[in-house]
Amino acid sequence: MIRISKESILQIERHGERTYPEECCGVMLGKSSDGVQDVEQIVELDNTQEENRRRRFLISPEQYMKAEKIATEKKLELLGFYHSHPDHTAIPSVFDTEHALPWFAYIITSVMRGKAVRTTAWLLNETRERFDEQTIEVKEKLNYSP
Repeated sequence: MIRISKESILQIERHGERTYPEECCGVMLGKSSDGVQDVEQIVELDNTQEENRRRRFLISPEQYMKAEKIATEKKLELLGFYHSHPDHTAIPSVFDTEHALPWFAYIITSVMRGKAVRTTAWLLNETRERFDEQTIEVKEKLNYSP
């Protein structure tokens, strides 16, 4: 299960709308315990993919290291990643499955004609063959102070 505030979901959705028709991307920071990914902070990143940004995103090694540093400073974990699917469903693509890692959570927001319409959460299974959809539990407010 992914536990996340409504504000964080809205931040992800607005990010997808702002970058439309290209994919947006970012990381989720928080704490993980007993199968629950408790998202406490969203960090928006620039899509560094040079080609086909409408269908692909890329997080650079420098961006990844920066996200890890922010997590460490705030005593949080890097729980996973989010990205948008412009004019496509909020279901992981074959490309997403081939490039994901099983210990991270993934949130996908479908952005149709510039408007976020659906947000889903996923975990890649241990054999890396498929994603399993996760329940999103919306919490009332954030647990941290920025």
